[in-house]
Amino acid sequence: IQSNDYKTLDEGQQVEFTIENGAKGPSAANVVPM
Repeated sequence: IQSNDYKTLDEGQQVEFTIENGAKGPSAANVVPM
């Protein structure tokens, strides 16, 4: 989670992210709260 504050998200909070393929399959990367 990319943020200047604490790296937490609230339930239902909207985010932007990219999808990367890792060893265990697709995963979210570059998560930015909106």
